[in-house]
Amino acid sequence: MSFNPKVTQWTDKKVWLVGASTGIGEALARQLDQLGAIQMLSARSVDKLDKLSAELNNATALPVDITSAEAVKMAFQKVMDRLGEIDLVVLLAGTYSEMSVEKFNIQSVKQQIDVNLNGTMHLLDVLLPCLIQQKKGHLSIVSSVAGYRGLPNSLAYGPTKAALINLAEALHMEMKPYNVGVSVVNPGFVDTPLTRQNTFPMPFLISAEKAAHEMIVGYEKGEFEIHFPKAFTRTLRTLRLLPYSIYFAAVKRITGGQAPAQLKNDHE
Repeated sequence: MSFNPKVTQWTDKKVWLVGASTGIGEALARQLDQLGAIQMLSARSVDKLDKLSAELNNATALPVDITSAEAVKMAFQKVMDRLGEIDLVVLLAGTYSEMSVEKFNIQSVKQQIDVNLNGTMHLLDVLLPCLIQQKKGHLSIVSSVAGYRGLPNSLAYGPTKAALINLAEALHMEMKPYNVGVSVVNPGFVDTPLTRQNTFPMPFLISAEKAAHEMIVGYEKGEFEIHFPKAFTRTLRTLRLLPYSIYFAAVKRITGGQAPAQLKNDHE
């Protein structure tokens, strides 16, 4: 079943990737370039963006700090000056810091909320009027399977990702009358510079290239939720349906109270 208009071809599609300098974002930029898309690539990492855009056929580097509403507004204006309209915007930018009750840190909480949630809201502030006026396009928000339900050691990251899933669901219903597609991307473990720092086993680990491919296939199929690797994410989706009496016991048994909190991805 298609929840969104399907992307039938990528040649000359106008794309804005936010969080494109490393990890899944970089892999997605490279694959969309091979498919013929015209891209604006944003992140905070100026050097990495410049290097990446120079290696692609039709991509422009546009550094931006999404925690600044003014910076986002200026970046959006540059996107529109360059592209004229937007066919696809993918919001990948995010940050992560492990946090347990013993190591609760309010500054880290605020930072993760500021980047993962408030940054997304800053982008929506400029994007929604544009997409509504266009009456076409696709908005894709990258969350995480860590947002499905509460997990140990994820007192800030998990709630921000859960909020993004909820946000995408609401946006999908409200943007449908305007013929604007909305999707949420929920990755499991993806091999990126950030996850390579993990010292625990990461089941069903996939490459950033595979993750990017799954996203493109999801857009082409018109999916609402794009999740991968499915051998892993389907299990977590099932856990989401369990009553608390079973869920809490299952998570404790599977994780020992630790590993799944680190279902994080590297986008900046």
